[in-house]
This record gives sequence, C-alpha cells and structure tokens, in this order.
Amino acid sequence: MSSSAVSHEIESSVSAARLFKASMIEWHNLAPKILPEIVSSASVVAVDGGVGSIRQINFTSDEANFECKSSLIEGGDLGTKLESASSHFKLVPSSNGGCVVKLEGTFKVLPGVETTDEVAKGKEMMTNAIKAAEAYLVANPTAYA
Repeated sequence: MSSSAVSHEIESSVSAARLFKASMIEWHNLAPKILPEIVSSASVVAVDGGVGSIRQINFTSDEANFECKSSLIEGGDLGTKLESASSHFKLVPSSNGGCVVKLEGTFKVLPGVETTDEVAKGKEMMTNAIKAAEAYLVANPTAYA
C-alpha cells in the first residue's frame, strides 16, 4: 500500500514558544474559537492536554455539499489489522430523486495483513451500512425528512 507525504514551511512573526503553545498545546481550546466553520468543538480525552495527550477534534460537517470525512481512532480492526483508517463520503443528488454515494477510504494495514481482503471487507461494510440506512428511510418515509 502506498503512502503520501507533504512538506511545507510557513513564516510567522510570532515567537516559536507562543505559536507552539497556541497551535499545538492549546489547539483544542483555540481552534473552535478561530475556525468555527471547520472545528465545531475539541477536548482532551486522555492525559492533561500537554505533549503526548490524546485530543478529540470534531470538525463541522459539510451538509450543504452532502460531504463528510472521518477517521477511525479506536475499535474495529484498528491495532489488530489496521494502523490507520479514514473515509470521505460525498452524496451526489441524481435526477431520479435519489443519489449516488461516493466513498473514498484510506487505510494503512499492519505488516502481514493481506490488503485485498481489507479492501473487500471495507467496501462490503460501507455498502451494508448505506443500504441499511436506505431500507430504514424507505420503510419510514417521514423519518429525517
């Protein structure tokens, strides 16, 4: 499985100590204040907020474009078969009143795990979830209207 990386440098007029504290250590407090259109809320979920802490950052959804991105942080096959996993859903309205669900999944398997098995399993899982939601909505036409 291939990986991608990006490298970039940004000049700042603020000292390294202040910018590090604001953008790294206190990001969970600052981001919702300065980027409310991107970060809806954030909190420390383990340790004290300093280096080595685990933070949960909740991003705003792009409901107007029927788009959602997510990352797996625990559970499922994470840690046993997968190192990381994320998904990007985009629902595109179709002329018949329905839609096409477009999904991009990105994952990194742990050594020794067969990639093709995980791809097939991921597709099946996502298809089953969308089809289950579809069946519920068809059976309950006033739900989520």
